[in-house]
Amino acid sequence: MFEGVYPPIPTPFVDGEIAHDKLAENLTRWNRTDLAGYVVLGSNGEAAYLSEAERAAVIATARQAIPRDKLLIVGTGSESTRTTIERTRAAAEAGADAALVLTPCYYKGQMTTEALRRHYFALADASPIPILLYNVPKFTGLELSAETILELAQHPNIAGIKDSGGNVTKLGAVIRAAPDHFEVLAGSGGFFYPALVLGAVGGVLALANVAPDQCCQIYQATREGRHEQAQELQLRMIPLNAAVTTRFGVPGLKAALDLLGYYGGEPRSPLSPPNPAQVEEIRRILGEAGLL
Repeated sequence: MFEGVYPPIPTPFVDGEIAHDKLAENLTRWNRTDLAGYVVLGSNGEAAYLSEAERAAVIATARQAIPRDKLLIVGTGSESTRTTIERTRAAAEAGADAALVLTPCYYKGQMTTEALRRHYFALADASPIPILLYNVPKFTGLELSAETILELAQHPNIAGIKDSGGNVTKLGAVIRAAPDHFEVLAGSGGFFYPALVLGAVGGVLALANVAPDQCCQIYQATREGRHEQAQELQLRMIPLNAAVTTRFGVPGLKAALDLLGYYGGEPRSPLSPPNPAQVEEIRRILGEAGLL
């Protein structure tokens, strides 16, 4: 179901308010590529900074702009099971094809395999759309072990995982032992090609916002056995991936979009936009990647 490349798209703001016209314009441009779909209201979408009403409005705008042959995956995770179920049902009613669900982490010391099993199984039972687990320990401080992932994968409505941890050994263990319905997506462009070689079906990649064609080329070249080409592209994209993720974060990703003719704009406070020197560094990295 989830084969291909998905950018976790940023939420554009103008004067602190969501710029729905800019969101639609960005999606119109991305729709011309081979992207398989989009993730909205993920980490790069600054979902943690949006109200429930804003979340609903973003989903509505995205659904209208995304053609039906591309998947709409919506981030619905919350700290409580009840709110996560409510958000997931609302996303389904608004036209989402699947939900990406962050691990609850505030009480991380209590998030045992059994607690997570209760949370995700209750959600999967109640959800009218498939559930993707979302493992992103750099934000949550909580790492889903391979054993926990495989336990959760037993539910027929838990359809896969976006794993941003970067442990390809763990990814391989999950891919080897997971049931047939459960699919693994790389959570970063930094290890996209190695994950594909191990059997990941695709990736949810911040990099795909600024380099959609290159990410799709890595995916297609790997599927067709053109590994030298895929490896060359992967290596060329590593500095750019680092720039729009760990180095400069969401503000850097938005600056890169601005430089490429999309609308990035400023992040929502308390995030700060990059300074002029950082913007010039991002410009240099885009040039070296062959995108400017």
